[in-house]
Amino acid sequence: MMTSLLRSVYGAALAAMLASVPGQAMAQSAPLKLTLDQGVVEPLPVSVLDFFSNNGAPDQRGAEIASVIEADLASTGLFRTVPDAAVAPLAPSFISPPRFSDVRAVSNAVALVTGETVIDAGGRMTLKFRLWDVISQQQLAGFQYTADPGAWRRMAHRAADAIYERLTGEPGYFETRVVFVDETGPKNARVKRLAVMDYDGQNVEYLTGGSSLVLTPRYSPRSQQVTYITYRDGLPRVYLLDVETRRQEILGRFPGMTFAPRFSPDGSKVVMSLAKGGTTDIYEMDLASRQVRALTTGASINTAPSYSPDGRQIVFESDRGGAQQLYVMDANGGTPRRISFGDGRYASPVWSPRGDLIAFTKISNGAFSIGVMAPDGSAERILTSSFLDDSPTWAPNGRRLMFYRETAGASGQPAIYTIDVRGGAEQRVQTPGAASDPAWGPLMR
Repeated sequence: MMTSLLRSVYGAALAAMLASVPGQAMAQSAPLKLTLDQGVVEPLPVSVLDFFSNNGAPDQRGAEIASVIEADLASTGLFRTVPDAAVAPLAPSFISPPRFSDVRAVSNAVALVTGETVIDAGGRMTLKFRLWDVISQQQLAGFQYTADPGAWRRMAHRAADAIYERLTGEPGYFETRVVFVDETGPKNARVKRLAVMDYDGQNVEYLTGGSSLVLTPRYSPRSQQVTYITYRDGLPRVYLLDVETRRQEILGRFPGMTFAPRFSPDGSKVVMSLAKGGTTDIYEMDLASRQVRALTTGASINTAPSYSPDGRQIVFESDRGGAQQLYVMDANGGTPRRISFGDGRYASPVWSPRGDLIAFTKISNGAFSIGVMAPDGSAERILTSSFLDDSPTWAPNGRRLMFYRETAGASGQPAIYTIDVRGGAEQRVQTPGAASDPAWGPLMR
């Protein structure tokens, strides 16, 4: 299990201490900041130097920490990492400012990260880092985190989050986990296990044994809890599982098919679709009382509900108009309004944590695509398309999507990918084997 951070000290004291070290006078130009919009952003060149260790020199762990931070930043498509071979001699210690003019002369880096790790007498590791604006010669941030050395990768992700936020003005998403379905065996007889991993595919842990089919895991936006569906003895059961403690409980046993349970924004409710008497409708369950109530009625198939981040509305898919389309209704029910009008069918809607977009799967002309649209259905954009792209899920800051892609044929396998919401920067997440149906969790704080 993930080792929890024992202590986090942000900015003020460390930044004040570090800003007072002797060295070059700081230039008085505007501090570096990357502005994000819907257009193309030129990647910002950043150099991340290997972290120093107790003896004042970089070591293997320091190189690994720098590598994780580099990979986090580069994966966004917003940053381009600069090789540090020429830059490292220009920042020979953590405590002193780099030789900024020389850094600019040997590289095009406009931001520079230096750091160190210190193991104390009790065996705990403190990770410190500084973010420098090379152009203005200012220290933009100084942070430190202390934890068990086994949590070094998590501390590196937290450092990357802090750098991302300082340079973009928006929260990062690197210190997060993703629950997904691990798949093994032939396509017509796959064993599906519930698993969880860091957002980048590292530290995979298996949550179920594979003896029963698992489907549609979904993370709580407020905790390390997930819901999922499992079929035991042929009956669907909705479970609530705590990823950290492994404690789980049954939310309900339902006689018909059950689909896609998903948490409300405050984590107090679960919304899902249940098949009863030949119809499929959306129901809401209060987790405290276990009371269930219907939000839709009728002869149509209504499924895949997802709350808006303020909890006031729900987007879902329905064939009530004769074809599979997206609808939005009040969270208490009421008359839905259709929002999808393009060619093809629409499925798997999920509302962005920012509230500005709804992601979806689109089926058109024999292909499955991942796209986004505004909550009123306008500004539809397709981000990626293949034989089968499905199940989009949002990063906590609403800037990146994760989904799974399956290849065609009897030997086809699913794999997990991420893509920037503006399009581009698509990357495969390396998992131990075939993987599908990811659900992105909240920041681990």
